[in-house]
Amino acid sequence: MSYRAAYVIVLREFKRFFRQRGRLVTTIARPLIWLFIVGAGLTKIIDARSHGSYMQFMLPGVVGMTILFSSIFSTISVVWDREFGFLREMLVAPVSRVTIVIGKLFAGTSLSVLQGMALLFIAPFIGLGVGVKEAFIMFFLTALVSFSLTAFGLFIAAHLTSLEGFNVIMNFIVLPMFFLSGALYPVGNLPAFLRWVTFINPLTYGVDAFKHVLLPSGGALAAEFPFVLDVIYVGVFAAAMTLFSARAFERR
Repeated sequence: MSYRAAYVIVLREFKRFFRQRGRLVTTIARPLIWLFIVGAGLTKIIDARSHGSYMQFMLPGVVGMTILFSSIFSTISVVWDREFGFLREMLVAPVSRVTIVIGKLFAGTSLSVLQGMALLFIAPFIGLGVGVKEAFIMFFLTALVSFSLTAFGLFIAAHLTSLEGFNVIMNFIVLPMFFLSGALYPVGNLPAFLRWVTFINPLTYGVDAFKHVLLPSGGALAAEFPFVLDVIYVGVFAAAMTLFSARAFERR
């Protein structure tokens, strides 16, 4: 693998992100709207005596939502590059396709981690304390979840040929993943016919891991799965999606 080529791909994605002002504004505004407007409006849904305030309960989900949108939509660059011919130039360059996949994965992961970790600065304003230990654990978790979701988005993007198709498919996937992740309400409150979907949703385990770290008492009252299970599931999903993405690029 050419590390220099992967670095160039990562650098290109960062420059593209910071040059798109609309994307920057959306990145900042979306989690704040969900946390302080939607969270304030739905504050009576969660029993405050058992879960703390609804905004506290919602913060891990908002971190997960930010990572989900950032990771998935960072892979739109694959479709964009294919549509405008730049991807063809990369594929014929003396660089392995695995290098291209790794570059795209690290670019999407890095941007998602940056956005997800930035939300921890909000925690003190809603009564949650995040120490150095919690920050380090969250860095590891956000990197793992970001990598898995970027790999998932990359696998799908490898099979799409138009920006319109990407937007339709991704919105069809992203919104159900978010709403069925336990980000807004406990998974146990869902009807039985929907609950099984949450068990295969990688974001469910990512959000649950965030609850273990961010919520009081280790998230014991809000988390629904063991922390070890959360990490293992997301790790296996990340490995599988990375393999599938690499094979998809090799075939195409």
